[in-house]
Amino acid sequence: MTAPAGSSEERLFKAIAHPLRHRILVAFDETGEASPNAIAGALGEPLGRVSHHVRVLARLGAIELVRTEPRRGALEHFYRAAVQPWFDDEAWARLPPATRRVVIAQPLQRLMTDVSAAAKGSGFDHLQAHVSYTLLELDAEGMNAIAALLGETLDRVQAIKAETRARLGEAPAPLSTELGIVHFEGT
Repeated sequence: MTAPAGSSEERLFKAIAHPLRHRILVAFDETGEASPNAIAGALGEPLGRVSHHVRVLARLGAIELVRTEPRRGALEHFYRAAVQPWFDDEAWARLPPATRRVVIAQPLQRLMTDVSAAAKGSGFDHLQAHVSYTLLELDAEGMNAIAALLGETLDRVQAIKAETRARLGEAPAPLSTELGIVHFEGT
């Protein structure tokens, strides 16, 4: 298969043109590798619909085939994300505001739902859990400095995630955690 044309940013723009593809790409990024069947189950979507969008993501180079396994006379394909399912600040700025709003709605809804469930349950019982809320008054330079810091933090988080996957391999299930960072202009 030839490499898809365009930068990873262009491929990501095309990949998220459909909201289900964005959800699928995020699911592949979260799991490390999975089959369309596993993704369909996790997202509660029909396998045929997910398989179609997985083929589109693969054609765009947003995901890549990792391995196949025989299953009941067929081959089950396993993929992993080849691009990160989010944008750096420069790429985000190039998206039209309406597209940014659509892209941000699903992860924000998930974050709010998961935080609420964790607060009602034992999600914040771990001694290393963290919650903070800070109101800031910033000028443009301060806003830019915080944006840069958050970008560096996200890069480091992704490196830690990759290091953890390498250490765990086929070990027992890891500690499942969630990290949500929001920084926005108040109204």
